[in-house]
Amino acid sequence: MDRPNENLLSRLEQSLRQSRAARMHLGARLRELEAEADAVRAELAEMDTLASQTEAAIYRLLSSVLASSNFSVGLPSDAELEAAMRHSPPAHTRGALPLEAKRQQIPPIRANIEALSDRFMDRTIPQAVTLLLREEGGPLHVNEIYNRLLEGGFKFTGQNPTISVAVSLNRNGRFRKVAPGTFDLMMRDASKAS
Repeated sequence: MDRPNENLLSRLEQSLRQSRAARMHLGARLRELEAEADAVRAELAEMDTLASQTEAAIYRLLSSVLASSNFSVGLPSDAELEAAMRHSPPAHTRGALPLEAKRQQIPPIRANIEALSDRFMDRTIPQAVTLLLREEGGPLHVNEIYNRLLEGGFKFTGQNPTISVAVSLNRNGRFRKVAPGTFDLMMRDASKAS
């Protein structure tokens, strides 16, 4: 009776060794796959960055063409506006021309902005931005406008507040776009001209 138990024990030990070896092999394969997945994720992130930068460059080019041709057909969509305002241009295009370098300095959207007053609480975007641009004495980028509106107690309801600002200013005759995502008052031109 000892012999069958020894055989059974021997087979069980052999099965256990095989299971452990298979598990070690699978564990090594999983680590390889995870490393490969991390590399693919990094490549995807790089491709997303390149695509975003290209999209922003296309938007800037289209904005320049649209601004110079004075027609409003084919304006970029809200999503294109948002993408262009959130991403900086490719590094190789920065500083190519002094005007371009100036245009491409996009202010960041600051995190955790606390309201310092309630001056914009009961105002529309155009009303509040009119006050901001008068005080500034010059144009502002929508990211900076957004930051300052929050500081003034403005409450945004949409999920894409910078798009809301850009679209609102684009559609209002009080404002003019002086660069991608950057607006000034139309009245400023009239006062300088006279």
